[in-house]
Amino acid sequence: MSFSPVRKHSKASPTREGAGVRLHRGFGFGETDQTDPFLLFDDFRGDREEDYIAGFPWHPHRGIETVTYVLAGTVDHGDSLGNSGSLGAGSIQWMTAGSGIIHQEMPHGDELGRMHGFQLWANLPRALKMTDPRYQDVPATEVPERHEDDGTTFRVLCGEYGGISGPVDGIAAAPRYMDITVPAGRTKTFRMDVESRAFAYVFEGSGTFRGASDPQPVPYEVEDDVIALKPVDVDNRSLVIFDAGDEVRVTAAEDGLRFLLVSGRPIREPVAWYGPIVMNTQEELQTAFDEFRRGAFIRKGAN
Repeated sequence: MSFSPVRKHSKASPTREGAGVRLHRGFGFGETDQTDPFLLFDDFRGDREEDYIAGFPWHPHRGIETVTYVLAGTVDHGDSLGNSGSLGAGSIQWMTAGSGIIHQEMPHGDELGRMHGFQLWANLPRALKMTDPRYQDVPATEVPERHEDDGTTFRVLCGEYGGISGPVDGIAAAPRYMDITVPAGRTKTFRMDVESRAFAYVFEGSGTFRGASDPQPVPYEVEDDVIALKPVDVDNRSLVIFDAGDEVRVTAAEDGLRFLLVSGRPIREPVAWYGPIVMNTQEELQTAFDEFRRGAFIRKGAN
């Protein structure tokens, strides 16, 4: 067994997106090597309507997949092809933009005015950049959840873990996306795919991720990045990016710990990225924006 050491530990940064939605960005619009195949991760939440009600009006996507996971409130979505729906608490949408889609996402608070969700962007490999668009809308009731004897719970949104499989399928990067709650004082170890890149995002409670078993080795250097083999303390809005390994170990503090654990196999292809469109070359990127300006962006219907 080899524990997955922590490559990077940081806090999500406040920013605005869409028509002025206040959110916190874990990563995005920067170097993609450490998170490949994932490009961007946002945490949007608020107790005040003015923080989120402006939403994410009509905008294009090509060459990526967007993953929306809602914890509180709802997100209404629609696109230029006539597809529409609403994501409620506990539900997920995995949208494959492929050759191109123009859509909008408009959040609404619950009865107490609360809105909370996450959006993840996953890259598509060159061979699938221009695939047909596809939606996978999954209600909360279809997301499997396991309750263990020690009080640990995990929901599997995508991929397989502990003998249960998430409802989202057919994704090129073989991702796993889990929502995990560890009760106070418990230490848990989660098996990982050594060929995948993984990150954890904490959104409730606090705890510690351990990069190795005791006794702790000293940190070591890898390509100018320090790989931390000492324990890493985390709390709300902490992002932890792991290096290769087949296990992640975490200990919850007295307030317990809830976090997302996401992994996927890297694509290792050139990235040409501007705004909501991600291609492999600058020429492909220019073509996409030229087509958008000419009204020729949408090539095939979504299903």
